[in-house]
Amino acid sequence: MAVLRNLLLTVGAASAAVASSNDNLKSCLQYALTDSGSVAFPGDPFYQISDVKVYNLNIPITPAAVTFPTSSQQVAAIVKCAADNGYHVQAKSGGHSYGNYGLGGTDGAVVVDLKHLTQFSMDNTNWQATIGAGTLLGDVTRRLHDAGGRAMSHGTCPQVGSGGHFTIGGLGPTSRQFGAALDHILEVEVVLANSSVVRANKDQNQDILWAIKGAASGFGIVTEFKVRTEPEPGTAVKYEYSFKIGTTEQRGSLFKNWQAYMSNPNLTRKLASTLTLLQDSMIITGTFFGTQEEYDDLKIGSQFPGANGTAVVFEDWLGLVGDWAEEAALELGGGVASNFYSKSSSWTPQTLMSSETIDKMFEYIDLADKDTLLWFLLFDFQGGYTSDVSADTTSYAHRDVLFWLQSYSINLLGSVSQTQIDFLDQVNKICTPTDTPYAAYPGYVDPLMPNGAEAYWGSNLPRLQEIKAEIDPKNVFKNPQSPLPA
Repeated sequence: MAVLRNLLLTVGAASAAVASSNDNLKSCLQYALTDSGSVAFPGDPFYQISDVKVYNLNIPITPAAVTFPTSSQQVAAIVKCAADNGYHVQAKSGGHSYGNYGLGGTDGAVVVDLKHLTQFSMDNTNWQATIGAGTLLGDVTRRLHDAGGRAMSHGTCPQVGSGGHFTIGGLGPTSRQFGAALDHILEVEVVLANSSVVRANKDQNQDILWAIKGAASGFGIVTEFKVRTEPEPGTAVKYEYSFKIGTTEQRGSLFKNWQAYMSNPNLTRKLASTLTLLQDSMIITGTFFGTQEEYDDLKIGSQFPGANGTAVVFEDWLGLVGDWAEEAALELGGGVASNFYSKSSSWTPQTLMSSETIDKMFEYIDLADKDTLLWFLLFDFQGGYTSDVSADTTSYAHRDVLFWLQSYSINLLGSVSQTQIDFLDQVNKICTPTDTPYAAYPGYVDPLMPNGAEAYWGSNLPRLQEIKAEIDPKNVFKNPQSPLPA
C-alpha cells in the first residue's frame, strides 16, 4: 500500500506541475500579447481549424499555443514565455510545412505564426529589399515588381511563407541564373533562444547568419530579411511536352533523353526544366528566359520524340509567375490540406542514373501496388548558379545536386497507407546512389526518414551542432529532425 500511495503522490505531483506550467505559459502569453486574437490555446473554438491549420492531415498536431505577434519584440516575449516554462518553439511564416514542422512536428510546442510581419521596403540606390518573414511568396513577387520591376529566386507556390522558404533553400525557375532564395539574403533580424533580437550579416553574428541560411528553424526566428534583387527577366518561353501512357520502354527512353540533355555542362543557365511522372502520363515542363528564336535554336522538341509539345511566349513577368502558380496548384493543391506522404532524393553530375537504373525504376513503377491514383514524381533540374557556391558557404550543403526528386502519394479518403509509403520508399531507393551519403532537400520534409539531420545538412551538420550548442543549448527551437546541440 505504501508503494502504491507513493506512486499516486508522484503522479499527482507531476500532473500538478504540468498544470502549473500550462497556467504559467498561458498567463505569460496573455500578458505579452494583449490584442484580441493574438494567442490561442487548445480548447478554444475552432482552434485546430482556424488557428493551427494543419497542412498534412496525415500528421495531426496540437500545439500548446498558437501566437500571432505583430513585432519582433512580441516574438521575443513569446520565446521567453515558452523557454521559461519548458516549452519548445517553432515559427510558422504564414504558409505550410510538409511535415507540419511549422507547428513543431509534435504535440505541445508553442507556435509563432508570423503572418502579421509583412513589412516591405526597397532601397532604390542599391536595389536591396527589406521583407517581413510572414510575407507569402505571391506577395513577394508583386511587391518587388511594384518597387521597380525587381525579382529574386524562389519557388512557384504563392501560398508558401517566405520565412521558412528563404531559409531552407528556396529553389525556383530562376535559381540556375540567380541562385537559391537564401543566396539572396544579405542580412536578417532574428530572435534567439535567450529572447534577444539581433541583426546578422557579413560583419556581425556571421555564424548565426550562416546557420540561418539553410537551417533557421532550429536556431531562431527570423522576423525580417534584407535581400539583393535582380531586374525582372524579360521575354520568356514556357514550354510543355506531354507523353500519354506509352510502354515502359518508351517512357524510360524519354526520361533518358531528358536526363542526357539537361546534364550537358554547357547547357544555358536560362533554361529551367521539370519532368513530372503521373499515373497515366509524363510531362516535361519548364521556362526558357529568352526569345522565341533563341528557344527554337535549342531544338528541345527534337529530344523528345513522340511527345506533344507547346510553347507560349510571355512578355509579362507577373503573367509568367501566375502561370507557374497555376501549375503548382495542380501538383499539390496549393494550400489545400490533405493526407499525403512525401520524400526527396538527389543525384549529381557524377551520380546520374544509369540506363539500367532508369529501366529498373520504370519497371517497378509499372508493376508496383501504389494504393492510390494520386501519386506523382517531380524531377527538378538544378545546377548553374546554385552549384557555383561552395558547400560550406551556407549551411545549405547540397550545392552539387543537379537533379532533385520530389515524390508524393496522396489519400483523399483517410490516412496514407503503408502500401503508399512503401511505394515511394522503393522508388527513392532505386533512384538513389548507394556509394554516396543520402542527400535530402530540407524543404521536402520526410518525418519517417531516419537520420534526417544528416540527410538534410550533410557535411555542414557538425558546424551547425556547434553553433546550436552556443546559441540554443537547451534546444528551445526544436522539431523532430532539427540539429541537436553538439
